Amino acid sequence: MSLAEHFVELRKRLFRSAIALLVGAVVGWFLADFVMDALRGPITQIAAQQGREATLNYDSITGAFDLKMQVAVTIGAVISSPVWLYQIWAFFVPAMTRKELKYAFGFFFTAVPLFIAGGVVGWMLVPHIVSLLTSFAPEQDAAIIGAKTYFDFIMKLVLAVGIAFVLPVFLVLFNFVGILSAKSIIASWRWALILIVLFTAIATPAADVLSMFLLAIPMVGLYFAAYGVAWLHDRRVTKVADRLEAELAA
Repeated sequence: MSLAEHFVELRKRLFRSAIALLVGAVVGWFLADFVMDALRGPITQIAAQQGREATLNYDSITGAFDLKMQVAVTIGAVISSPVWLYQIWAFFVPAMTRKELKYAFGFFFTAVPLFIAGGVVGWMLVPHIVSLLTSFAPEQDAAIIGAKTYFDFIMKLVLAVGIAFVLPVFLVLFNFVGILSAKSIIASWRWALILIVLFTAIATPAADVLSMFLLAIPMVGLYFAAYGVAWLHDRRVTKVADRLEAELAA
């Protein structure tokens, strides 16, 4: 396929992805109010648990509309993800070798469930984190939170935890392509634990030790699981190499 044909194919797939995102955003517009009700849950808990006024605030005339559009686009990106992910996948697959395709399949079908699991964990941490952070305000003060700031905070937390859950998959991928050995992974476990603790300390409030451990434990487990997969792979590669060496020697 020539460069011009590749360009035409890319344009087609980008157009299909854009249409899917647009349709998803339209659907997201009608679902935005339900999502905002779910996001408003921790704010309601603040009012009930802390006995203070707690509400979301729109600080401009277009604030409510802008936020609803942002929520709709976010929902649209999630709903249409099977379409645009497939378009990206289908564009690169013809250029891949059989080995690269096998690695890509393994990475994709492992990374996506782990990202979703991380997002769910991040979502579960949101109410606890919001409640704890707002509890530092004096009792006589109200918790009037900017709606867009609140939504951005939740999105960043969910995405950060989702991405953190995917990082062990990169360790396995680097091992499979020969960049990183299992021995190197386990040799760096102390640094890995320190980095995980630092990340969880940043992603969760400093005083919220429970949330920190709830986030750190699965991440540590995934790190050692990545080491286990890499160790099995290295062991298999070593056996194959030893067998070939023995056959050549014979």
